[in-house]
Amino acid sequence: MKKNFTHMFAVGIITIFLSLTLISCMTVGRKFPVEPVTKIVIDLTTQQDIQRMFGNPWRMGIENGMKTWTYGDYHYSAFGGTTTTDLVVRFNTDKTVDSYTFNTTNPEYMKK
Repeated sequence: MKKNFTHMFAVGIITIFLSLTLISCMTVGRKFPVEPVTKIVIDLTTQQDIQRMFGNPWRMGIENGMKTWTYGDYHYSAFGGTTTTDLVVRFNTDKTVDSYTFNTTNPEYMKK
């Protein structure tokens, strides 16, 4: 009986440890290439160009009546810090880029 209790206690401790490890790290969005950001040209680059450069958007929406596509890669960790990278593209009615915003906490991306 004591051996069974010790085994159950050890399994319980391991389960708690693994659960805490899993909930302390979280990823939202998906990785996307950042190199093509510098190739975006306002009023010239099209939705098709953006899709070719970055793939399908992670989120789509409307801002002030304009279609928006968001590409986001967010990694949260209770132990190792947070890294975020996102690109929000706003489109004109003719499906060309009206404006875009690129933000990141990764200094390596800003050197390019």
